[in-house]
Amino acid sequence: MIQSKANDPRGLKEAKLRRRDWILLPMISLLTICCISVSTELIARSMFPAEGAVGETCMIVNDPSIGSQGIPNCVCWEKVPEGELTEYRFNSSGYRNDVEFGPKPPGTYRIVMLGTSIAAGIRVPLGKTFAALLPLELSRQTGRTVDLYNEGMPWRSPHFIALHFNDVLAAKPDMILWILGPLDIERALWRTYVEQDAKSLSLWGRIRLRATASFPKNSFTDSIGEIIKQRRTPFLLRHFLFESQSQYIKSSLIQADYQKDFLRSEPSAEWQQRLEEFDRSAADLEGHARAADIPLVAVLIPDRAQAAMISMGEWPAGYDPYKLNEEVRSIITSHGGTYIDILPGFRPIPNPEKYYFPVDGHLDADGHRIVSGLLAKGLMSGAVPALNVAAQTRAAHEQGR
Repeated sequence: MIQSKANDPRGLKEAKLRRRDWILLPMISLLTICCISVSTELIARSMFPAEGAVGETCMIVNDPSIGSQGIPNCVCWEKVPEGELTEYRFNSSGYRNDVEFGPKPPGTYRIVMLGTSIAAGIRVPLGKTFAALLPLELSRQTGRTVDLYNEGMPWRSPHFIALHFNDVLAAKPDMILWILGPLDIERALWRTYVEQDAKSLSLWGRIRLRATASFPKNSFTDSIGEIIKQRRTPFLLRHFLFESQSQYIKSSLIQADYQKDFLRSEPSAEWQQRLEEFDRSAADLEGHARAADIPLVAVLIPDRAQAAMISMGEWPAGYDPYKLNEEVRSIITSHGGTYIDILPGFRPIPNPEKYYFPVDGHLDADGHRIVSGLLAKGLMSGAVPALNVAAQTRAAHEQGR
């Protein structure tokens, strides 16, 4: 009878891996993973190239006394991986515009637009932003000459917007249009930093306070995630893996960022604190507008996940994409302002999240076009009497009789 070699101690000894194999095999596996990762990154970089500086190169974003400010007469270019080559040109007033802010011509209805990066049209060429498209649409439909001075500035929180109100008055507007996004409420606590900084906190205290007020509390794994986002591979994955709207929403809601709070039907105590601070800042800004006898109109632009949830018409338990909209409406109207609700306009749009940059999160050029149409419709629906198309049509008809 022949005994199996598997039971032979000498056979077992021969079957064992050699010591060098225990080193070589993991190294080969690691090298394979590295080759796949590098190849994927190179493919992603060829599909999503970037060049130039970023738009913020032409801005001062770290002044704690005045917030962010454009550098007058500065011009710079950028191309983020998801977008097209974009020029940032700032006029002598320090705002993104290719014309100077001059006296208002007779018969012109002037809008001064306030806000942060959404209003400034970051990552999108100026002519494709709703700041450029909206006055053209309003002029076409109302028959009036409408111009718009865009004083939106990235990183300028509601408190800092109020500090720059003299810039608004200098333009002699007929209306102030305040563009808001969820991140603006997130950053409302920047006011706390300014107020407590004046009380001569220690250097470490100021750094800690600003970090706490500016950003949500992230874990170590979240920080690692932010580092990974700097690679081009996530652009590739986000553009092609989340074609399913429901899958995209589920993915967005598990991310550790501000989306969790503002989309929840029961916000956390920390988010409630941000809302209360936004309320104070809104009261301050609307008080300035009221004193100058200038109507203030506010609108909330949904973020990418919020727009997708509205379009689907359903969302996971514990979330409500309309809740922040109603809270902002209540705050604005309680201080005498006018609120335009454009969120229902996203309901009939199939997959509106595709009109946002998947990684950067801002509206793309098509997104600006859509928002321009929704804004024009809201402004002409009777919320602003001077732009009420129906009233003007009736008046023209009566004059012609």
